[in-house]
Amino acid sequence: MDPSLELPPLSIPALLRAHQLSPKKSLGQNYLSDPQVLQRIVTAARVTSSDDVLEIGPGLGSLTRYLAQAARHVTAVELDDMLIPVLREVLSPWQNVGIVHADILKISPEELMNQPGYLVVANIPYYITSAVFRHLLTSNCKPKRMVLTVQQEVAQRICAGPGDMSLLALSVQVFGKASLEQKIPAGAFYPPPKVDSMVVKVELYDEPAIPNDRLDTFFQLIKAGFSQKRKKLRNSLAAGLRIAPIAADELLQNAGIDPQRRAETLCLDEWRSLTERME
Repeated sequence: MDPSLELPPLSIPALLRAHQLSPKKSLGQNYLSDPQVLQRIVTAARVTSSDDVLEIGPGLGSLTRYLAQAARHVTAVELDDMLIPVLREVLSPWQNVGIVHADILKISPEELMNQPGYLVVANIPYYITSAVFRHLLTSNCKPKRMVLTVQQEVAQRICAGPGDMSLLALSVQVFGKASLEQKIPAGAFYPPPKVDSMVVKVELYDEPAIPNDRLDTFFQLIKAGFSQKRKKLRNSLAAGLRIAPIAADELLQNAGIDPQRRAETLCLDEWRSLTERME
């Protein structure tokens, strides 16, 4: 289909009624329906006719239609079996869409995509945000760019800097540069969620900021560091790594880090320095 053709609006309520379906809160089903927002997401992802796109949770196909017009191929992975017939109906005009009924967290990216360098574009529920990032970014078949619609608070956490760093922020930023793209009001969804959302973009580095053979150590360290957020780093590392406080003290001082600081104040470079000094 010609990507320049304007798509007719998709009536989410009418589509749900026609198939006798209701959004499932347990799966975080809030369908994005605003055409301008959908187009802006595709623009933010810089989808071209040479790109292969992985979409997680296509729902009723609102975003999938716009992706299909712009991309070479779209692989749409949907967990809810009740939505598969609707997707097939909505997406029937496009021959470049593959619908996969699966749990994205239980299927490897290698099984879905032919090679690394694909795009991930999706509106994902809050409860799987962290798991989705880890699943895709630690695979052997990594994307080159991820553009995800998540809760505004989560998007801000992903893009946070020192002072507000979190386990999620470091887990993403070690693999790529994260940036906030656009705010999406709750009213752009059906049914409207209780909070606003935001589009976050992650441009992946050619190689992670921590060498691949040290990533497990890095994740072990940051998990320990944030295990007791209110405590000073000396104490949270000692408890999380199960080492003596004096050993944690020495590790931090060797990396040039004040043991009295808290985990959220460290930048990625400081965590890298700590990782290099772990045996």
